[in-house]
Amino acid sequence: MSEEKKDKKPETAKEFAKVKEQLTCGLVMPISPIDGCTAEHWSEVKNIIIEAVESIGEPRFTVRLVSDADDVGVIQKRIVQNVYSSDIIVCDVSGKNPNVMFELGMRLAFDKATVIIKDDKTDYAFDTGIIEHVPYPRDLRFSRIVTFKAALAEKVLATQRAAKADPSHSTFLKNFGKFQVANLTESVVPADKLTFELLRELQDEMHRMRRELSVPRSRKDPTVALRDPVAGATRIAIAISRYLAKNPSMKPADLIGNREFLDAVESEIGAPRFYMGPDDFRAAVDDVLLTQFLDEANPLLFSKVGLPV
Repeated sequence: MSEEKKDKKPETAKEFAKVKEQLTCGLVMPISPIDGCTAEHWSEVKNIIIEAVESIGEPRFTVRLVSDADDVGVIQKRIVQNVYSSDIIVCDVSGKNPNVMFELGMRLAFDKATVIIKDDKTDYAFDTGIIEHVPYPRDLRFSRIVTFKAALAEKVLATQRAAKADPSHSTFLKNFGKFQVANLTESVVPADKLTFELLRELQDEMHRMRRELSVPRSRKDPTVALRDPVAGATRIAIAISRYLAKNPSMKPADLIGNREFLDAVESEIGAPRFYMGPDDFRAAVDDVLLTQFLDEANPLLFSKVGLPV
């Protein structure tokens, strides 16, 4: 009996060590339709990447999207934290998805181990073209995918070993000189303030890139009159003031993403008169909330529309 226990202890310790040594591989990639590829296509690509990275014998990697987590929380905060803390990131820039490019930019600013991949139908981006990309066929042809999986596993392993062996290892910034690398510091801040800060930074960047990559044709056509977003923003601010006055128990922070509130504002201002589409309208509402109502509702706006302060 005692001999069996002696035999089991080393085995248990060995298994524990293996679990402890597992590294995290964050995955940054498109997950919704883009550039003619369906969500099912990206799901197949994700499985191929996971199989390739998890085929590495030593060290072992756990692979998951940077947006995934075991707990419930603010998704933007989770993405930023996982982009920073993952031992290595595999980033698929195929289709040049705006969210993917932004998250890649954050990872490169942290100057931590990163492997970039792309399909053979996507051109190199100007800023990241100097980094080696591991290519794969967009049609996911079996024979070429087998080659790609082997190449990806080799690249991930080599990059991880280089980063571990050399603390000054740099994926990107070393090409431009010496920099103080960005990092995340832990501090105690009010939850609503942290939420607003993350939303402002991420949403502003997302809206900017989306506008650049998917400008409606009507905006490119000089024969079509442009909407007036400046006048729309003024009306949104007044509508928000009215809504808060009618709902005194609510705070500006409660209005972020509130469907009932958005519908009320959209109806009151006649959003189609000022904005080209729902995305532009929601971006404008978020901007007004974050810039004019960040701390407390602006009493001046209440007085301007004749509402009690």
